[in-house]
Amino acid sequence: MLTLHGQPNSLCDGISRRGFLRIGGLAMGGLSLSQLLQAEAQTGSRPSQKSIIMVFLPGGPPHMDSFDPKSEAPSEIRGEFEPIETNVPGIQICELFPRMAAIMDKLAIVRSIVGVPNDHAAFHCLTGRRRNLAPQPGPQPSGGWPSLGSVVSKIHGPREAGVPPFVSLTPKMRLDTWEDPGSPGFLGPAYAPFRPTGPGFDDMVLKGITTDRLRDRRKLLASLDQFRRDVDASGMMAGMDKFTQQAMGVLSSTKIVEALDVSREDPKVRAKYGSGRVRLAAESKDDYPSTGDLEHFLIARRLVEAGVRCVTMTFGKYDWHSVNFREARYTFPLLDLGVAALVTDLHERGLDKDVTVVVWGEFGRTPQVNRNGGRDHWPNVMSAVLAGGGMRTGQVIGSTDRLGDSAKDRPIHFEEVFATLYHNVGIDLEKTILPDLSGRPTPLLDFREPVRELVG
Repeated sequence: MLTLHGQPNSLCDGISRRGFLRIGGLAMGGLSLSQLLQAEAQTGSRPSQKSIIMVFLPGGPPHMDSFDPKSEAPSEIRGEFEPIETNVPGIQICELFPRMAAIMDKLAIVRSIVGVPNDHAAFHCLTGRRRNLAPQPGPQPSGGWPSLGSVVSKIHGPREAGVPPFVSLTPKMRLDTWEDPGSPGFLGPAYAPFRPTGPGFDDMVLKGITTDRLRDRRKLLASLDQFRRDVDASGMMAGMDKFTQQAMGVLSSTKIVEALDVSREDPKVRAKYGSGRVRLAAESKDDYPSTGDLEHFLIARRLVEAGVRCVTMTFGKYDWHSVNFREARYTFPLLDLGVAALVTDLHERGLDKDVTVVVWGEFGRTPQVNRNGGRDHWPNVMSAVLAGGGMRTGQVIGSTDRLGDSAKDRPIHFEEVFATLYHNVGIDLEKTILPDLSGRPTPLLDFREPVRELVG
């Protein structure tokens, strides 16, 4: 929670010194921002320019109706959609993804991901590890497993002064396990994500300018400029150590504020991403909470450009136990628009070698369509889409059997995908052994080799 408005013992602009220096929601654990920055600086590593954007698809999208079509399977398996050709000969995907089909040379599809638990949670997509959950509990280190963004923050630290290395755009969801922004685990709260959305969104205030009003640029920048002048005039800066000065820099810097303000974007580029929040087609009441925002794809790109190392976001809701095909007709075209716009934009800006994009959910869905026209949980196998990061794209890796029931060729454990993400941001898993809260040396993953077809 970040709240900067009038309190007792305030500066001349009404901002409390105590309220200014304490940023509990940013550190996600009650640490001051100066403590956060100090912890990050202790890594002593050379800054890397690599970043990751993770798009989590909560509920588990049906692999047969998206990126692993089974046109020759029986109708109760095949479903209602037809495959379409892509710009890479021999690769087909669902007809509801024409934009991604047109840029398949910039994408890589993994159709044979195995090892995922039957767990309705973002946890394993964020950490590469299982939660301690029956019937398939995973061993937990003291303090818990850290998420990808927290590890990157720990190893590489901030890339730009005044820019948090890990940002989550996850909205409020009906399941709290879906709105998980990524826990710092045994690394501690100094490496938790900054959340400009979510539970603390309405409490982020800068001199009366809320994040809901970021588009009012003149008022926001005037507020920040006045803030700088007031602080300098008070003589506070001279008496602070460098970490507190960096903390002051985060608050008075406009980099994150500007990245979140999509009104600054070229209107032509912004139009390519579209706008609007996603809701369930079957439950499209006005009071139904959104399950993602198309503008978050654009914001994610703006954040990595501003210096953020890892951005996690959630888009859609795919727990389609009923009316699977109606929901897909609504949600898939929006996902197609967002992913295609993001990947194309990264290439046009020359960021495709530095920014890795991964799009996946927590598991697949049953090959058999149930009596309610839906598909149920299916952890046996799932698909994922990857792009950027200097990876070899324009290919499909692995396959499932004729019915989409299980991996047939080249089964790939989900930890191997995670190892690829770490590889792409310059983290050597063989050498990266971090102590948990009990001091025990802890490897980040058991599967430490990246997917050779992508990076070999």
